[in-house]
Amino acid sequence: MIDHVRDLASVRDATDRLLSAAAKLNNDSTAEPSRLPGWSRGHVLAHIARNADALVNVLAGRPMYESAQARDGDIDRDAPRPLDAQLEDVRESGARFLAEGERPADWSRTVELRNGVTDSASRVPFRRWGEVELHHVDLGIGYDLEDLPEEFAQREIAFLTARFSGNHDLAPVLLKDGTHAWSTGREGRPEITVSGTAPELLGWLAGRRDGSALTAEGGLLPSLPPL
Repeated sequence: MIDHVRDLASVRDATDRLLSAAAKLNNDSTAEPSRLPGWSRGHVLAHIARNADALVNVLAGRPMYESAQARDGDIDRDAPRPLDAQLEDVRESGARFLAEGERPADWSRTVELRNGVTDSASRVPFRRWGEVELHHVDLGIGYDLEDLPEEFAQREIAFLTARFSGNHDLAPVLLKDGTHAWSTGREGRPEITVSGTAPELLGWLAGRRDGSALTAEGGLLPSLPPL
Protein backbone atom coordinates (compact mmCIF):
# COMPACT_ATOMS: atom_id res chain seq x y z
CA MET A 1 0.00 0.00 0.00
CA ILE A 2 1.25 3.47 -0.89
CA ASP A 3 1.89 5.55 2.25
CA HIS A 4 1.78 9.15 1.03
CA VAL A 5 2.60 10.54 4.48
CA ARG A 6 5.79 8.48 4.66
CA ASP A 7 6.66 9.44 1.10
CA LEU A 8 6.22 13.14 1.90
CA ALA A 9 8.72 12.72 4.73
CA SER A 10 11.12 11.05 2.27
CA VAL A 11 10.67 13.99 -0.12
CA ARG A 12 11.60 16.38 2.69
CA ASP A 13 14.73 14.37 3.56
CA ALA A 14 15.80 14.07 -0.08
CA THR A 15 15.31 17.79 -0.65
CA ASP A 16 17.39 18.62 2.41
CA ARG A 17 20.20 16.37 1.14
CA LEU A 18 20.10 17.99 -2.28
CA LEU A 19 20.14 21.53 -0.87
CA SER A 20 23.05 20.75 1.46
CA ALA A 21 25.07 19.28 -1.41
CA ALA A 22 24.20 22.02 -3.91
CA ALA A 23 25.12 24.73 -1.40
CA LYS A 24 28.77 23.76 -1.98
CA LEU A 25 28.55 24.90 -5.60
CA ASN A 26 29.22 28.43 -6.83
CA ASN A 27 27.86 30.52 -9.69
CA ASP A 28 30.47 29.20 -12.12
CA SER A 29 29.89 25.53 -11.32
CA THR A 30 26.12 26.03 -11.50
CA ALA A 31 26.56 27.13 -15.11
CA GLU A 32 28.62 24.04 -15.96
CA PRO A 33 27.08 21.04 -17.79
CA SER A 34 25.08 18.56 -15.77
CA ARG A 35 24.88 14.86 -16.61
CA LEU A 36 21.77 15.53 -18.69
CA PRO A 37 22.65 16.33 -22.31
CA GLY A 38 22.10 19.99 -23.14
CA TRP A 39 21.33 21.03 -19.57
CA SER A 40 23.54 22.92 -17.16
CA ARG A 41 23.31 22.34 -13.43
CA GLY A 42 21.23 25.51 -13.39
CA HIS A 43 18.73 23.86 -15.74
CA VAL A 44 18.48 20.86 -13.41
CA LEU A 45 17.91 23.06 -10.33
CA ALA A 46 15.34 25.13 -12.19
CA HIS A 47 13.52 21.98 -13.29
CA ILE A 48 13.45 20.63 -9.74
CA ALA A 49 11.81 23.86 -8.55
CA ARG A 50 9.32 24.12 -11.38
CA ASN A 51 8.38 20.44 -11.00
CA ALA A 52 7.44 21.08 -7.38
CA ASP A 53 5.05 23.83 -8.45
CA ALA A 54 3.71 21.64 -11.26
CA LEU A 55 2.89 18.86 -8.80
CA VAL A 56 1.17 21.38 -6.55
CA ASN A 57 -1.02 22.10 -9.58
CA VAL A 58 -1.70 18.39 -9.98
CA LEU A 59 -2.76 17.95 -6.37
CA ALA A 60 -4.90 21.09 -6.57
CA GLY A 61 -6.72 19.82 -9.67
CA ARG A 62 -5.13 22.26 -12.11
CA PRO A 63 -3.21 21.44 -15.31
CA MET A 64 0.32 20.35 -14.46
CA TYR A 65 1.86 22.83 -16.92
CA GLU A 66 0.28 25.55 -19.03
CA SER A 67 1.92 23.87 -22.05
CA ALA A 68 5.05 21.96 -22.99
CA GLN A 69 6.47 25.17 -24.42
CA ALA A 70 5.78 27.07 -21.20
CA ARG A 71 7.44 24.31 -19.16
CA ASP A 72 10.60 24.41 -21.26
CA GLY A 73 10.58 28.20 -21.37
CA ASP A 74 10.37 28.50 -17.60
CA ILE A 75 13.36 26.18 -17.17
CA ASP A 76 15.44 28.08 -19.75
CA ARG A 77 14.47 31.37 -18.10
CA ASP A 78 15.45 30.26 -14.60
CA ALA A 79 18.59 28.27 -15.44
CA PRO A 80 21.08 31.21 -15.57
CA ARG A 81 20.22 32.56 -12.11
CA PRO A 82 22.92 32.80 -9.45
CA LEU A 83 23.27 29.92 -7.02
CA ASP A 84 21.60 31.62 -4.06
CA ALA A 85 18.49 32.31 -6.13
CA GLN A 86 18.43 28.72 -7.36
CA LEU A 87 18.68 27.29 -3.85
CA GLU A 88 16.04 29.64 -2.48
CA ASP A 89 13.69 28.63 -5.31
CA VAL A 90 14.23 24.90 -4.74
CA ARG A 91 13.69 25.37 -1.00
CA GLU A 92 10.56 27.51 -1.30
CA SER A 93 8.93 25.52 -4.10
CA GLY A 94 9.65 22.32 -2.19
CA ALA A 95 7.99 23.80 0.88
CA ARG A 96 4.93 24.70 -1.21
CA PHE A 97 4.67 21.11 -2.41
CA LEU A 98 4.94 19.71 1.11
CA ALA A 99 2.34 22.19 2.37
CA GLU A 100 -0.06 21.11 -0.38
CA GLY A 101 0.62 17.49 0.51
CA GLU A 102 -0.29 18.11 4.13
CA ARG A 103 -3.76 19.48 3.30
CA PRO A 104 -6.69 17.18 4.15
CA ALA A 105 -7.64 15.49 0.89
CA ASP A 106 -8.98 12.35 -0.72
CA TRP A 107 -5.72 10.60 -1.54
CA SER A 108 -7.50 7.84 -3.43
CA ARG A 109 -8.69 10.26 -6.11
CA THR A 110 -7.34 10.15 -9.65
CA VAL A 111 -5.20 13.07 -10.80
CA GLU A 112 -3.89 14.03 -14.23
CA LEU A 113 -0.23 14.66 -14.98
CA ARG A 114 1.44 15.49 -18.32
CA ASN A 115 0.34 14.16 -21.70
CA GLY A 116 -2.90 12.73 -20.36
CA VAL A 117 -1.19 10.42 -17.85
CA THR A 118 -3.36 9.72 -14.81
CA ASP A 119 -2.49 8.26 -11.44
CA SER A 120 -3.70 8.04 -7.88
CA ALA A 121 -3.04 11.19 -5.85
CA SER A 122 -1.37 8.94 -3.28
CA ARG A 123 1.47 8.23 -5.73
CA VAL A 124 2.30 11.88 -6.39
CA PRO A 125 4.63 12.19 -3.36
CA PHE A 126 6.61 9.19 -4.60
CA ARG A 127 6.81 10.75 -8.05
CA ARG A 128 8.23 13.90 -6.45
CA TRP A 129 10.69 11.82 -4.43
CA GLY A 130 11.91 10.34 -7.68
CA GLU A 131 12.36 13.77 -9.25
CA VAL A 132 14.49 14.97 -6.36
CA GLU A 133 16.64 11.83 -6.04
CA LEU A 134 17.36 11.27 -9.74
CA HIS A 135 18.02 14.92 -10.50
CA HIS A 136 20.35 15.09 -7.51
CA VAL A 137 22.32 12.39 -9.32
CA ASP A 138 22.04 14.37 -12.57
CA LEU A 139 23.76 17.37 -10.97
CA GLY A 140 27.01 15.40 -10.98
CA ILE A 141 28.20 16.67 -7.61
CA GLY A 142 29.19 13.43 -5.88
CA TYR A 143 25.77 11.83 -5.36
CA ASP A 144 25.34 8.76 -7.54
CA LEU A 145 22.88 5.95 -8.12
CA GLU A 146 24.74 3.84 -5.56
CA ASP A 147 23.98 6.50 -2.94
CA LEU A 148 20.20 6.34 -3.40
CA PRO A 149 18.20 4.97 -0.45
CA GLU A 150 17.64 1.25 -0.94
CA GLU A 151 13.88 1.57 -0.52
CA PHE A 152 13.72 4.23 -3.19
CA ALA A 153 15.87 2.24 -5.64
CA GLN A 154 13.67 -0.85 -5.30
CA ARG A 155 10.44 1.10 -5.65
CA GLU A 156 11.70 3.14 -8.59
CA ILE A 157 12.70 -0.03 -10.43
CA ALA A 158 9.18 -1.36 -9.84
CA PHE A 159 7.70 1.95 -10.99
CA LEU A 160 9.74 2.05 -14.20
CA THR A 161 9.20 -1.61 -15.09
CA ALA A 162 5.46 -1.03 -14.66
CA ARG A 163 5.68 1.87 -17.15
CA PHE A 164 7.14 -0.46 -19.78
CA SER A 165 4.77 -3.35 -19.05
CA GLY A 166 2.50 -4.17 -21.97
CA ASN A 167 4.68 -2.23 -24.42
CA HIS A 168 4.68 -4.19 -27.69
CA ASP A 169 8.03 -2.69 -28.71
CA LEU A 170 9.79 -4.41 -25.79
CA ALA A 171 10.19 -8.18 -25.61
CA PRO A 172 9.13 -9.84 -22.35
CA VAL A 173 11.99 -9.23 -19.93
CA LEU A 174 12.76 -10.51 -16.44
CA LEU A 175 15.01 -8.26 -14.34
CA LYS A 176 16.90 -9.60 -11.32
CA ASP A 177 19.17 -7.95 -8.78
CA GLY A 178 19.98 -11.11 -6.84
CA THR A 179 17.19 -10.55 -4.30
CA HIS A 180 14.22 -9.15 -6.20
CA ALA A 181 12.74 -9.77 -9.63
CA TRP A 182 10.56 -7.67 -11.91
CA SER A 183 8.85 -8.40 -15.23
CA THR A 184 8.31 -5.89 -18.00
CA GLY A 185 7.70 -5.60 -21.72
CA ARG A 186 4.87 -7.16 -23.68
CA GLU A 187 2.92 -10.05 -22.23
CA GLY A 188 4.35 -13.53 -22.49
CA ARG A 189 6.98 -15.79 -21.03
CA PRO A 190 10.21 -13.84 -20.44
CA GLU A 191 12.51 -14.10 -23.45
CA ILE A 192 15.46 -12.26 -21.91
CA THR A 193 16.72 -12.17 -18.32
CA VAL A 194 18.67 -9.06 -17.34
CA SER A 195 20.73 -9.26 -14.16
CA GLY A 196 22.75 -6.73 -12.21
CA THR A 197 22.84 -4.56 -9.12
CA ALA A 198 19.83 -2.42 -8.27
CA PRO A 199 21.70 0.83 -9.09
CA GLU A 200 22.73 -0.52 -12.50
CA LEU A 201 19.22 -1.77 -13.27
CA LEU A 202 17.72 1.55 -12.19
CA GLY A 203 20.28 3.51 -14.20
CA TRP A 204 19.45 1.53 -17.32
CA LEU A 205 15.69 1.81 -16.88
CA ALA A 206 15.89 5.53 -16.15
CA GLY A 207 18.21 6.31 -19.06
CA ARG A 208 21.12 7.24 -16.79
CA ARG A 209 23.37 4.30 -17.74
CA ASP A 210 23.86 2.30 -20.91
CA GLY A 211 23.44 -1.13 -19.33
CA SER A 212 26.99 -2.25 -20.09
CA ALA A 213 27.38 -3.45 -16.49
CA LEU A 214 24.32 -5.70 -16.79
CA THR A 215 24.19 -9.33 -17.93
CA ALA A 216 21.60 -10.42 -20.49
CA GLU A 217 20.64 -14.08 -20.94
CA GLY A 218 18.49 -15.36 -23.80
CA GLY A 219 19.36 -12.50 -26.14
CA LEU A 220 20.96 -9.09 -26.37
CA LEU A 221 20.19 -6.36 -23.87
CA PRO A 222 17.02 -4.83 -25.34
CA SER A 223 16.64 -1.20 -26.31
CA LEU A 224 14.13 0.48 -24.03
CA PRO A 225 11.27 2.60 -25.39
CA PRO A 226 11.31 6.30 -24.46
CA LEU A 227 10.05 7.06 -20.96
